[in-house]
Amino acid sequence: MNFLTRHKTTMFVPCALLVVPLLLAACGIYSFRDVSIEPEAKTVRVAYLENRARYVNPQLSPQLTDKLRQKINNQTRLTNIQSEDAHYDISGYVSDYTVTTSGISNQQAATNRLTVTIHVVFQNRVRPERSFEADVSRNFDFSASLSLNQAEAQLGETIVRNMVDEIFNRIFSNW
Repeated sequence: MNFLTRHKTTMFVPCALLVVPLLLAACGIYSFRDVSIEPEAKTVRVAYLENRARYVNPQLSPQLTDKLRQKINNQTRLTNIQSEDAHYDISGYVSDYTVTTSGISNQQAATNRLTVTIHVVFQNRVRPERSFEADVSRNFDFSASLSLNQAEAQLGETIVRNMVDEIFNRIFSNW
C-alpha cells in the first residue's frame, strides 16, 4: 500500500466519526441526556397527580406533581403551561400505596416493603401514536421496627425522586 492510499484510509475513519452523529441528529428527534422530544413539541401540561390509593399520604400527590414539573422544566426545552391543548399532556394518579412484610427474622417481621404505583396517562398531540397509559411502580424497604409514619418521614424524598424519575424516563427516554 502506497503512502496516498494509506493516508486516505486513515482520514476516512475520523471523517466518518464526525459525519455519522450529524446524520443521526437530522433524523427528526431532539435528543439530549437520553431525552427524546419531537422537534415540533414546544409545550407540556402536567396535571395534578391525584392520590386514589386506599391509604392516602397527603404530602405525596402535591410533591410528585411539583417535582415532575420541575424535572421537565429543568431537563427539557418544553414550556410548562396549564392549557389542555399542550403538545404533551401528562396526567395520572397514585393507584397503589401499600405496605407488606418482606423479611422475617426469628418468626417476626424484620423488613416491610412500601409499594407505590402511579398510573400515568401521556397524550402526545404531536404524534398521537406515541400516547400511552401505563403503571410505574417502585418498592421501598424499611425496618419493621418503624411505623409507617416514621418510614414515610425517612423515605419521603427518595420515594418522590424515584417515582418522578420513573415517570420521566417512561415518557421521555423511549424505554
